[in-house]
Amino acid sequence: MGIEELWDRLEPETRQWFVNNPGCRILPRAVVATIDKTTGAQLEEDRHGESVLSPSDCEFIRTAADLAERRRV
Repeated sequence: MGIEELWDRLEPETRQWFVNNPGCRILPRAVVATIDKTTGAQLEEDRHGESVLSPSDCEFIRTAADLAERRRV
């Protein structure tokens, strides 16, 4: 399941982390753990507990960050 499908189920702090880090392609294990705990969705993890975002996830996050920036202006 991608970030776009999980977005509405994420905690506001997690969504804000994505907005603040729109160029991130590898999610730190703390963020992965929070997503797993909050949504029940298990992201694919490497041996370090990190998760690589898909190109569509990256595009969605950049769009969300752009929208958040426009709202601030």
